Amino acid sequence: MSLTMPGMYEARYWEAEGNQVVRCRLCPHNCAIKPGKRGICGVRENIDGKLFSLNYGKAIAVHNDPIEKKPLFHVLPGSQSLSVATVGCNLSCAHCQNHDISQYPRRNTSIPGSETAPAAVVAAARRAGAASISFTYTEPTIFMEWAQDIAELTAASTIRCVSVTNGYTSPRPLRDIAPNLLAANVDLKSFRDDFYQRVCGARLQPVLDTIRLMREQGIWVEVTTLLIPGLNDSPEEVVDMADFIASVDPAIPWHLSRFRPDNEMLDRPPTPTATIDQARRIGLDQGLRFVYSGNVWGDEGEHTRCPSCNKAVIERYGFSVKSNRLQDGKCPHCGESIEGIWK
Repeated sequence: MSLTMPGMYEARYWEAEGNQVVRCRLCPHNCAIKPGKRGICGVRENIDGKLFSLNYGKAIAVHNDPIEKKPLFHVLPGSQSLSVATVGCNLSCAHCQNHDISQYPRRNTSIPGSETAPAAVVAAARRAGAASISFTYTEPTIFMEWAQDIAELTAASTIRCVSVTNGYTSPRPLRDIAPNLLAANVDLKSFRDDFYQRVCGARLQPVLDTIRLMREQGIWVEVTTLLIPGLNDSPEEVVDMADFIASVDPAIPWHLSRFRPDNEMLDRPPTPTATIDQARRIGLDQGLRFVYSGNVWGDEGEHTRCPSCNKAVIERYGFSVKSNRLQDGKCPHCGESIEGIWK
């Protein structure tokens, strides 16, 4: 990767198409970008027939979070994860809660952030006592080179990397980071392609392909669905999502989160807790081993229960682990193996 000026690095995933037009191959949008123009994400620009990442190392957010906030419930419970992001996203979800930073490049020409080298991120994680580094808040795909370089530095250390992603990533960059990516939580926003097109500016199939590829690459996967009243919360669609996840791996934890109005979607009410409860029952009935309630603190669905004896093995309240009774990854009551990364 070549440096032209501070904060501007030549991208890794693109092809020249003639007349100085470049084709970005980072995500399924496959943007054809003319000289002086940027892709849909707003952070990749064609400069004299070469594609450059404008946000490499430009950290807009660095926070130490509980791993449960990602949410990752089956990855090192109770540990801290240093969470980093740059501005930008390759989707334009109408309900995005981080739209001030995810959509910033679409609304402005500047790319804000503090220049932060990969080694500085790893050092900050060590100082914070974090067990992992999370690529989160915005979409990690659009800062893939920075994420890959951070992850490579952690390969031989006790600190590991995880990703919180919309899953709109091309296979090649995903395969490249996979050896150094411990886990990921993937948003499955709907099981209807028209929802993805109308609400998110994307398509469904690439997200499904990413979930499958991640599991094939040995990445621990958890899935989150934000249930939005009247848009993606019908029992029929919940069944379809649960069936898909179970077809990949019934041990994939599914987080069903409560919607609250935000960004451009202010005309919908918060999701009733009864809808979350119904969806949890459907997910379990369709063969998933672990289905959780999200954004409903104190709900029974926050706990991890043994799929065999139904006893609580990890109890939570919000982002806090109240008790963890697992013994070498097994239920202490009946000995059932509970899938996850526990050490």
